[in-house]
Amino acid sequence: MNFLNDELKSDLINRGFSRRNFGRIAAMITAGASLPFYNEPAMAQASKVNAPPDAVLLNANENPLGPCKEAREAAARMIEHGGRYRYSEADKVQMLLSQQEGVKPEYVRIYAGSSAPLHQAVLAFTGPKRPFVMADPGYESGAGAASFIGSETIRVPLTKDKAYAHDVKAMAAASPTAGLIYICNPNNPTGTLTSPEDIEWLVANKPAGSVVMIDEAYTHIAGVPFHTDMVAADKDVIVLRTFSKIYGMAGLRAGAAIARPDLLRKLGGFSAGMMPITGMAAASASLEAKYLIPERRKYMADVREETYSFLDKNNFAYVPGKSNCFMIDVKRPVREVISALQGEKVYVGRPWPVWPTHMRLSIGTPEEMKKFQAAFMKVMT
Repeated sequence: MNFLNDELKSDLINRGFSRRNFGRIAAMITAGASLPFYNEPAMAQASKVNAPPDAVLLNANENPLGPCKEAREAAARMIEHGGRYRYSEADKVQMLLSQQEGVKPEYVRIYAGSSAPLHQAVLAFTGPKRPFVMADPGYESGAGAASFIGSETIRVPLTKDKAYAHDVKAMAAASPTAGLIYICNPNNPTGTLTSPEDIEWLVANKPAGSVVMIDEAYTHIAGVPFHTDMVAADKDVIVLRTFSKIYGMAGLRAGAAIARPDLLRKLGGFSAGMMPITGMAAASASLEAKYLIPERRKYMADVREETYSFLDKNNFAYVPGKSNCFMIDVKRPVREVISALQGEKVYVGRPWPVWPTHMRLSIGTPEEMKKFQAAFMKVMT
């Protein structure tokens, strides 16, 4: 634990950690991509399923289109350089993102996906005296990290006005000592939106000393405003980006945290190393492919709306999201339906305890959604 220097140890103690916690924190820091809490069954089901080769996978919010042509070609060309570190490939992604987002390059840090900066933010800003605040239902990975190191998680229900947005006023009031307030917009698993005005209100009215993390993994798909303008204005905000969703690079791994340099330095205290050069080359090519976002946004919206039409026609209840996932209310214990669909070789998302009858469904290709519809009709009738 020598890498836990005196300054870091002092900060951890101020956040309520005891020296007994240091071992777990050290384990989490050194684990890298194989974080210990990631072996929990609830999270493992999200991406590790024993599905047959001909199964329809609608369980992990993946993009069935995969990387665009330019990204595939760039990654393939990079393989011959696999014996070199080529740090400049990540530098190129950093420069492109900073230019497109209107922030200085030092406000962008590149990662292999967006999970690492989420976990590192939990390490950097939460503790027994500094809770992690999130929506319920919401993406649970940050809460898993908080639980592992001994930080409290406060789950705030989504609004009940059929918008199912983040209840920003309740989140701001959840704890006067909140360390990290996490907003995924559109939300995972519901695909529902929180308005820019509500997010701006939260940033302006959050508890003193807390940081608001805005996960924009699905924002490209919804076509709603980004929030890097608040980063450029030096607010207490960290924006997460990933190339896993609209860019179709879940297996190639590329992402970023965008924030003030002092906030990024706090995240940087928990990681080191280089980025996979194939993922970096594909990320740069994706950012330069100007057609990609509007074309794929329309593709996903068309498939999503056709699925909604099927559900409406057959009187199935659902929460209409604007992402590549949404929730269907199956009106009975959802695990039964998940299991029955697997028997039809259709794999859907995991349960969320707060909504025990709702099933998350990812958007696939039109052909995959037709297979889902046939299986769902069989299971539900």
